Amino acid sequence: MSFAIHGLPVSSGIAIGHAHLVSHTSLEVVHYMLPKNLVAEEVARLDAALQTTRSELTALRANRPQQAAAEFDAFLDLHLMILGDEHISHAARSMVEQEHCNAEWALKSQMDELVMQFEAFDDAYLRERKTDVIQVVERVLKVLSGHPGHQPPTPQHDSEMVLVAHDVSPADLIQLKPHQFCSILTDLGGATSHTSIVARGLNIPCVVGLHHARELIKDRDMLIVDGEQGVVIVNPDKNLLAEYKLRQSQFVLERQKLKRLRTARATTLDGTRIELQANIEMPTDLPQVMENGAAGIGLFRSEFLFLNRDDLPDEEEQFSAYRAVLEGMGEMPVTIRTYDLGADKQLKGVTRVASNPALGLRAIRLCLAEPQLFRTQLRALLRASVYGNLKILVPMLSGASEITQTLQLIDGVKQELKNQGIAFKEEVPIGGMIEIPAAALALNIFIKKLDFLSIGTNDLIQYTLAIDRTDEEVAHLYDPLHPAVLQLLALVIGSANKAEIPVSVCGEMAGEYAYTRLLLGMGLRQFSMHPAQLLGTKQRVLTTNLPEVTFLTQKILRADDPIKIRELLDKLNAA
Repeated sequence: MSFAIHGLPVSSGIAIGHAHLVSHTSLEVVHYMLPKNLVAEEVARLDAALQTTRSELTALRANRPQQAAAEFDAFLDLHLMILGDEHISHAARSMVEQEHCNAEWALKSQMDELVMQFEAFDDAYLRERKTDVIQVVERVLKVLSGHPGHQPPTPQHDSEMVLVAHDVSPADLIQLKPHQFCSILTDLGGATSHTSIVARGLNIPCVVGLHHARELIKDRDMLIVDGEQGVVIVNPDKNLLAEYKLRQSQFVLERQKLKRLRTARATTLDGTRIELQANIEMPTDLPQVMENGAAGIGLFRSEFLFLNRDDLPDEEEQFSAYRAVLEGMGEMPVTIRTYDLGADKQLKGVTRVASNPALGLRAIRLCLAEPQLFRTQLRALLRASVYGNLKILVPMLSGASEITQTLQLIDGVKQELKNQGIAFKEEVPIGGMIEIPAAALALNIFIKKLDFLSIGTNDLIQYTLAIDRTDEEVAHLYDPLHPAVLQLLALVIGSANKAEIPVSVCGEMAGEYAYTRLLLGMGLRQFSMHPAQLLGTKQRVLTTNLPEVTFLTQKILRADDPIKIRELLDKLNAA
């Protein structure tokens, strides 16, 4: 019987192959008490399991296939870091010693506490890291149960396979790498989950958030995966299979053509130069940035340094990470965003709790409330500035007071470095993210005080529409084409251009090809996106006639009917 399942498309393309189901180990564990004389033995059993797991992950990292995506190293490093975190290892050990409970129960209890902290994050990337915590604990539990070194079963068929799993860890993906898989499907996950990031790095179609795919799909079922629409067709008929094979061939041909554009200048048909830069999460993303011909880093999220720890990384650790990216990009610009963490992040010495972290003490608000923590990052950034073309981006600004305080702190740090004889670049551009409607409506304040602007469309849309797009109950209301959103975007881009201050879009809209010409028509000349989206966006730029799309964009901005807006957008993209 043929049927379709819908999920979240996170990596485009068409895949056709047989289902290969990856088993899922439940994290349900029993709870029992130990006699006092057996506690030391239980602690030793826990320590041995932790060490075995560490050895497994270290071996996987050392023996990673050369052709595997660079993202694997980053996620394995993250899993190793989680494994050594005091919330997992030390706290679980203490719980066994103090409560005389079994190691499995202690480990699961500590994991639950840590997952709750991650779930409170407003930042989608940080929130998704709870999955990494679960996968690390799952791996240790397998060792405790006597099944270390989980090896996915070898497929029994020769054709390309589609991995179908409740969730799949980076370690599992590496173990599966010798086999030919053409797509990944998972019940769990979002756009920023590790599976999504790895799939984009591998350039294979991926659909996540399918909920019950692991239950509905049987091993060896024929599958069509549409990574563009987020649709999985199970056991398609001959006609549908033939249609998708044709679409797949066309997609592969188009992707091969895109590779030729790597060194081409991103210029519209009328000769206007467009700047296409990349968003990255960590220094290990640089190979993919260079491979796709980015003109620089438009957004480097510094939060990766702060994951899964109670204290901030010290100045030297931050300096080394920033320097690595700046040196890796040579003379090209690198925009590093100061940390965007919320009040829910329990930093050492910071114990505030907010009932709504999305609207609470987060990002620049937290930085200004804890200036010494902010100074540490600013010192590291300024010291690294001598190794490349650095730009500093400040998130979540809402008004003049925050801008003034931030600039004063930066000036103070510069004076400190001068007094200590430490080298730095005096003229480092300072920019602000426009992600709060108040910032968009009071843009003159930002234009007067800052060197550049970057529009974070994800949060701007979310705050404008009062929609949490991660909430499945209301996510369908998240609409980049809402007239209010379009008016705010046009206002910011137009005002910045009039004032001759650089403005970019670094949210997801920048990498969605359907919106490329719309943003160009609004006057946007700088985009920043996931590296895998760069060549497709460049192709759209190269085939765009600016005067024509500008005229159609103005018609879209004057429309208020959603159906009419989408009709005009289709016409814009067909131009």
